[in-house]
Amino acid sequence: MAVTTHSQSPTEPWTAPLARGPLRGDVSLPGSKSLTNRELVLAALADGPSTIRLPLHSRDSALMVEALRQLGVGVDEVAPGLGETPNPYGPDLRITPAAMHGDVRVDCGLAGTVMRFLPPLAALAVGPVTIDGDPYARRRPMHAIIQALVDLGVDVTDDGGGAMPFSFTGTGSVRGGSLAIDASASSQFVSGLLLSAPRFDEGLHLTHVGDRLPSMPHIEMTVAALRARGVRVDEPAVGEWVVHPGPIAARDVTIEPDLSNAAPFAAAALVAGGTVRIRTWPTATTQVGADLETLLPRWGATVTRDGADLVFDGGVGVRGGASLPGLALDLSRGGELAPALVALAALADGPSEIDGIGHLRGHETDRLAALAADLNGTGGSVHERAEGLRIEPAALHGGAWAAYDDHRMATAGAIVGLVVDGVAVDDIGSTAKTLPQFPELWAALVATGDAVA
Repeated sequence: MAVTTHSQSPTEPWTAPLARGPLRGDVSLPGSKSLTNRELVLAALADGPSTIRLPLHSRDSALMVEALRQLGVGVDEVAPGLGETPNPYGPDLRITPAAMHGDVRVDCGLAGTVMRFLPPLAALAVGPVTIDGDPYARRRPMHAIIQALVDLGVDVTDDGGGAMPFSFTGTGSVRGGSLAIDASASSQFVSGLLLSAPRFDEGLHLTHVGDRLPSMPHIEMTVAALRARGVRVDEPAVGEWVVHPGPIAARDVTIEPDLSNAAPFAAAALVAGGTVRIRTWPTATTQVGADLETLLPRWGATVTRDGADLVFDGGVGVRGGASLPGLALDLSRGGELAPALVALAALADGPSEIDGIGHLRGHETDRLAALAADLNGTGGSVHERAEGLRIEPAALHGGAWAAYDDHRMATAGAIVGLVVDGVAVDDIGSTAKTLPQFPELWAALVATGDAVA
């Protein structure tokens, strides 16, 4: 399938730095995007002010903050309290709920969490609301959330295509009750409805009726966040949730580091060799990035916990002559890890099949087509399948690597570029979506190999 670049802000190509020696990396990552944007929504609907500590500051979270402010919610930057750890990546946030008003046009950018989480919340406002985003975002699946609002009694106006832009006029309440949706294209449709459901008049009895439900850990994250704020959520069957109406408790919460954003850094140990330490890796979490702890050892990494940190040891790595095995993986639990793991598979000595990721065709770009195009353009042998990719061993070479405005495509290019000279990512700035500091953090990591080369 052909892929076209849709970058809105072209930049000079960024040539991925080569690893000259084994790494001795020590990486502190900003907060989880998934957790930050869920907690922002819940705090906006809570029964009092909440403080979000160590939140992510990125394009996706900034879009969520701006949308809440447009609706009348107070979002203020605050310094950490006495004895609290300061956030090196930005201030904490104090969220003050308010009666929400319309007369707004919400810009979702390319943020799936904004375009799927905001509409049910904004339907609780009074007045007209328009939901729109970047040009490519208008191609992302939205029909399930639009139809859900209609079925809940919200008068939605769109062009019939089930996509942005669309508009509705909020009346200050949503009926709620029983609702069936097909969330096969994204678990965010379920999470977006569950997050606002306690404020619906009748709560919500939501049933998924599609053939598949990808990224279940993200729904589990949503349910855990609701329960932590005192909301009663029942799960009578797989793919069925009952959220009871009632208050959402105000709560101060500390955001975990983004473990999905840890994927390229952890994978770097297998490619360049050496060790990469990820700081403050939680011992228990709902983040799907935690699967890296069991996935990377299948390629030969040794993973150990050292106090609060997790250390990934790649031995001599591909750079030092190690052979990565071909693997068969089902990533339906966590497709967001796929770009990094496909990059690893492209450097393996055996064929790999990575399946369960057909829904990635509806992400920031068609990630299956984009990965195939970039890797094949640099000498790879990647074949698209209905639900995934088959990656054959091939000798990669340098060349252009398109990011397609997709942060995970950009970081996949960086992984390959550790051992393939001349991989030129056309828009490394796309990483600002969830990790604005990526170029600096990556350069610092690779430099640890230069020091021992």
